[in-house]
Amino acid sequence: MTVDDYLSGIRQRDWEELESGTLRVALVGLGWWTREQAVPAIRESKFCETTVAVSSSHEKAETVADDSPTVSAALTYDEFVNGDATDEYDAAYVCTPNASHLQYVSAAADHGKAVLCEKPMEATLDRAEELVAAAEDVPLMVAYRMQTDPQVRRMRELVRDGAIGDPVAVHGHMEQQMLDVVSGNPDQWRLDPDLAGYGSTVMDLGIYPLNTARFVLDADPVSVTAQMHSEHEAFDDVPDEHATFSLRFDDGTYAACTVSQNAHLSGGVRVIGTEGELRLDPAFLGATPQTLTLRLADGREMEIDDGRRDLFGDEMTEEFDYFADRVVRGVKPTPDGEHALVDMRTLAAIYEAAETERWVSVE
Repeated sequence: MTVDDYLSGIRQRDWEELESGTLRVALVGLGWWTREQAVPAIRESKFCETTVAVSSSHEKAETVADDSPTVSAALTYDEFVNGDATDEYDAAYVCTPNASHLQYVSAAADHGKAVLCEKPMEATLDRAEELVAAAEDVPLMVAYRMQTDPQVRRMRELVRDGAIGDPVAVHGHMEQQMLDVVSGNPDQWRLDPDLAGYGSTVMDLGIYPLNTARFVLDADPVSVTAQMHSEHEAFDDVPDEHATFSLRFDDGTYAACTVSQNAHLSGGVRVIGTEGELRLDPAFLGATPQTLTLRLADGREMEIDDGRRDLFGDEMTEEFDYFADRVVRGVKPTPDGEHALVDMRTLAAIYEAAETERWVSVE
């Protein structure tokens, strides 16, 4: 297959096998991401519909129900845990603060429901391990939306088939003004270590270049080093307003990543090999069209802007439809909990490396 063949098929769903069927989804946690990204994405999906909304109060859940004609039940968290309306949904999408994922994934699993859990999977490695154990009898997928992005999947195929020779290095970055984009209130869960976990920026943003590098390389980190610091008063309780970390993978490839919660909106990923390089720019942001570029050692350069204008919506729709395809057909979805545990071990190692100022093994 030629490079042109890869690029011309950029929107093809290489995973889709389901011809018909609907997965009924309970949305657990109705923050800005669920309301502004997940709800519209499910509305545009082929195989999913929202049937249950779960939040801290009936009033908040009903605001989503009022805007979604397919929703048949608006529940509080306690009602969801207790098993109300279990006949109304087949799977749960858990998008609550990191430290509460375990509680709601466990409840969904107790009710025999498949789970799509947002990343990072939990606030700490120990809690993530408990989560995976709690969901061992149900399908569990962790919501790494970049893994179902068609262009990222093409990057993986091109690397796997040697289009750039042997991979040598990955450069990834993601930055945003969190207090503008997410919430201007410094009293929010992403800045609360009890809810966010080891920190704010690497947990929230750094996981994107980390996991995308793992996926594209089909490799896992073996050691890390990192530096981080916080200056703005809103970040006083977390160590990583700004951060940089380096990874060594088990295939010998290195990755260098930078992330910030207080910088100009920007993101991208580049894979450099012995015979060329691949660049996806922008990446991770969902704000503008992204262009995939292949640059070869002989001077040839090929690029594609796939024409999408709502990347968050497109990526989320791909993710939900992929999840539904797997669950409805009875096929184990990936990335699963064991895959996500590698990220949790790596995140813990990154924060340890920043504190100790040394390379730390990922175990």
